[in-house]
Amino acid sequence: MIINHRTYTVTPRRLGAYLKLVEELALPVMLRHGFELAGYYVTMHGPLNQVVHLWKYDSLADLERKRAARDADPSWADYLSRTEGMVQSQEDRILAPTAFSPDFGGR
Repeated sequence: MIINHRTYTVTPRRLGAYLKLVEELALPVMLRHGFELAGYYVTMHGPLNQVVHLWKYDSLADLERKRAARDADPSWADYLSRTEGMVQSQEDRILAPTAFSPDFGGR
């Protein structure tokens, strides 16, 4: 099992509109293609206008398969066009749990 940890920096004053589009357009597409949301957060301190989302996968192959299916979905292209220019930057990390991780590890 792995976690994909993504951080997006959203254009100031666009965070509310961005989150609405994620909830209404992106999330249904991703869930339809088997993505498992582990958490979706906004920053309250430190760098502002950021969203952090965590997605759970069985493996890198599982991540790649789900992304390919999502990317081929016309509804995903619609979401991307509607959010064009809202995300200023993004970071992507793949995390592996430790054996003692309470949420995702061996316990």
